[in-house]
Amino acid sequence: MNKQYVIGVDYGTDSVRCLIVDAANGQEMASSEFFYPRWKNALYCNASVNQFRQHPLDYIEGLENVIKHSLAKAGPIVKKNIKAISIDTTGSTPVAVNESGTPLALLPEFQNDPDAMFVLWKDHSSIKEMAEINGHAKLFDTDYLKYVGGIYSSEWFWSKLLHVLRANSLVRNACFSWVEHCDWMPFLLTGGTHISQMKRNVCTAGHKALWAEEWGGLPPDDFFASLDPLLSGFTSKLYKQTYTADKLAGTICAEWAERLDLSKDVMIGIGAMDAHMGAVGGQIEPYYLSKVIGTSTCDMLVAPITEMNKKYVPGICGLVNGSVIPGMIGMEAGQSAFGDVYAWFRNILSWPLKHLVNQSMFSQDNLTDDIIGKIIPELSRQANLLTLQEDSELSIDWFNGRRTPDANALVKGSITGLNLGTDAPGIFRSLVESTCFGSKAIVERFLEQNIPVKGVIGIGGIARKSPFVMQMMSDVLNMPIRINRSEQTSALGAAMFAATAAGIYENIIQAMEAMGQGFDIEYYPNQERVSIYSTRYKKYQITGKFFEMQGT
Repeated sequence: MNKQYVIGVDYGTDSVRCLIVDAANGQEMASSEFFYPRWKNALYCNASVNQFRQHPLDYIEGLENVIKHSLAKAGPIVKKNIKAISIDTTGSTPVAVNESGTPLALLPEFQNDPDAMFVLWKDHSSIKEMAEINGHAKLFDTDYLKYVGGIYSSEWFWSKLLHVLRANSLVRNACFSWVEHCDWMPFLLTGGTHISQMKRNVCTAGHKALWAEEWGGLPPDDFFASLDPLLSGFTSKLYKQTYTADKLAGTICAEWAERLDLSKDVMIGIGAMDAHMGAVGGQIEPYYLSKVIGTSTCDMLVAPITEMNKKYVPGICGLVNGSVIPGMIGMEAGQSAFGDVYAWFRNILSWPLKHLVNQSMFSQDNLTDDIIGKIIPELSRQANLLTLQEDSELSIDWFNGRRTPDANALVKGSITGLNLGTDAPGIFRSLVESTCFGSKAIVERFLEQNIPVKGVIGIGGIARKSPFVMQMMSDVLNMPIRINRSEQTSALGAAMFAATAAGIYENIIQAMEAMGQGFDIEYYPNQERVSIYSTRYKKYQITGKFFEMQGT
């Protein structure tokens, strides 16, 4: 009997990754990564106004590149026996499309227009629209925000759509519909030619777009039309039905089968967000918080429907049936900046290197890049040697606003308690601590709503590469943290969904059990530090409330 192989494709913030695995046991056969060239050059972005856009060509070129390279590494036998492909992406990362489902940026007249491109998850340019949606929702008897934690975010579907329609009349006039990245990729691979053919995933629909079974889909047109006439009738161009990621979007179209040199029988699964598929790749269990830790965090918790008993968790990113595992309630929380906080500090420290070394007569080739690459590892080593004290420097982690609990894109990060003895490792230690405190706030919100958190599963680059961060998080949470063995849990989770959609497994739990890589690292809290962190966490809460009240 021939082996069966599946492909998982994971679109992250900076790059797309591909993983080919043996569907029988999850063995990794080959992988590849492609960094988006336009994004790498900061094209179409303006951080000063929180504008972060990505060109669809980065996604298309990346898809072809990583799959071809992975297939070449895996060899002809593997390529011949590829059965299915599934894709995860960041979210909410939507784009304006025409009636054929083509992103407007792929049309010549919009090729350099940021408003015609994908609005990346971290884009907060729609803060005004976010506030209007939250205020508007209070006017209705039906609480249309209850499944998204009661607070709508500037990171999400409707805020971004309204902002783009208001800001750009050309895009507004050409826009027929609005599409999430993880819905567009399967549509592209299956050769969709009309927006009505696109199958939308329940993951982004429920967590980001206010779709809910209770009101039979999206909120009624009146909800949006009375918010702004620009949205009148827009729901008719969207969707009512949604699908879980274990279902098929279709089979690969002739064009993409030829481009990738794959069989025309390859099946394409429904897409979903990266953290949701990553939680499956990381072998999530009921009531274990799965933390996908990278530039930001996305924290997933699942619970059986029968045990939720209509529980709601205010201030998180939603409770959606089947968004992670079909048949379970998926709960999402997260932090808008995690690794981005460390990268910000690294960039601050490396400013002289970037701007002055090349002016020096003693400059050396690659010296700057070499030193910058060593900054965070060395800071981690030095910060780990510091004595933990209650009155050490204290930071607030809201450098990109606060996602949860209680979304607020207007709040800012801060560093307090500085003195002339403060050094770089001391500041870095406080920044790491603040991101761990942000994680603790999420855990506490679940516990306050009588939803247990039995432990933490860490996945993603930081979880595997930074013992300093993960040990501190274990100490702050006073919980053990297991680290999944896979280096690419999101791509692996996508591969698990591909295997399920293709019928190799009856359900995603079977796929997860067969293809999961297990855990190879575990952190336990250091009880000597737990009490000190508990005291400092209270200071973090007080300081955060103070700055939030100042409107900064």
